[in-house]
This record gives sequence, C-alpha cells and structure tokens, in this order.
Amino acid sequence: FRMIEHNQEELNRAKALQAVMEEREKIARELHDGIAQSLFFLNVQVTQLERMEQAEGLPIARLKESVHRANDYVRQAIANLRHAADVDRNPWLQGGESLIDELRRETDLQFEANWTLPESLLSPKEKVELLAIVREALLNCYKHAEATRVRLLAETIPGGWRCRIADNGRGFDPQAAGAGDHYGLRMMRDRAGKMGWRLNIERINGETVVTIAKEVHGHDDVPRHDCR
Repeated sequence: FRMIEHNQEELNRAKALQAVMEEREKIARELHDGIAQSLFFLNVQVTQLERMEQAEGLPIARLKESVHRANDYVRQAIANLRHAADVDRNPWLQGGESLIDELRRETDLQFEANWTLPESLLSPKEKVELLAIVREALLNCYKHAEATRVRLLAETIPGGWRCRIADNGRGFDPQAAGAGDHYGLRMMRDRAGKMGWRLNIERINGETVVTIAKEVHGHDDVPRHDCR
C-alpha cells in the first residue's frame, strides 16, 4: 500500500508539473506573438524615424536603447518560461500555504489566512488555475489597492469549494474588471470562466471581497454578483 501511495503521489506530482509547463508555454507563446513582435515593429519604426530630418534633436538613441532593453528582457523571459519548472520552488506546485508564506516575505501585508481546502479535491489543472487567480488577487491588494490587511479563506461548501480574499484597500469599480488597464482582473475572470467557476468582486463594509467558487449544479451558496 505504501508503494501504491508513493506511485500515486509521483503521478499527481507529474500531472501538476505538466499543467504548469503547459501554462508556461502558453504565456511564452503570448509573449512571443504579442510583445516581442510589437517590439520588433517598434524598433523598425524608430530606425525609420532616425533617418528623418524631423528627428533631429529627439532622444532617438535613448529610445532605441529602451526598446532593445525591453526586447532582451522579453526574450529572456520567454527562454526562462520554456525551461523545466522547478517543482520545489514553484509556488503553484507547493500549495496555498506556501503561496501565502511567499507573499508574507515579499510584501508588508498582514495576513489572516484559513486554508482548509484539501488539495485532494483539486485536479492538477484546478490547482494551477486557482493559485494563479489567488496570487493575482493578493498582488492586486498590495500593488493597486494599497491594502495593509488581507483575509484569505479557502474551504469546502456543499457541492464544491470556495475561496475568498478580502482586503482593506481603497477598492475599485467592479464593473470595470474587464475593461481598461485591469489586465490582471481580466486574467482572473478568464481563468475562472474557462474552468466553469464563479468569480465575484464586491465591496462589502469597506472591504473589497474576491470570491472564487466551484459549485455542483443544484447547490447555490455564493452571491450572484459575478463578473465573468
């Protein structure tokens, strides 16, 4: 039985690593097809501008240097994403508690965390997607909402599970979650939508509350102010 359990753990670990690698490859393709190509055409335009008489006195050299630096950064990021993921260092593979510990070290946020959601309830793909959404939500609390305190709850509910992140930041308009510069919020919404989860973003008693929930048909335990 110990051998069977060990083999099952190795299988789950391999599936989780495969899910992460697929996600990394997807991001690498998006970087290559989007940002890298845009930087290439921008460099072409800067070179053409440099040859124009109207460009005299403009900081063309600095602009070209900035474009080249950004291009090098993107190319390096693409290369890194296509390398094998380090299972022991990747927070998506370590679980919710490790993600919280990492953000405690990297930010000044005060956490009140209660992660009781058994990882056995999540498939490798679900684990990757859920922790990616949670990570983005927590970083938004710190970078954009200027929050100082965050409450995180991950638990089972009848027919599924629910994860909630509440912060004391300045908040934003939930209706703008899919527009403008809210790229991170669009990413959260798209990930949740593809997994068939509900994503709610609300202002409740001066807090911004993000809820991600997986529900089996017939159970309804989450408010329906969703922004999928």
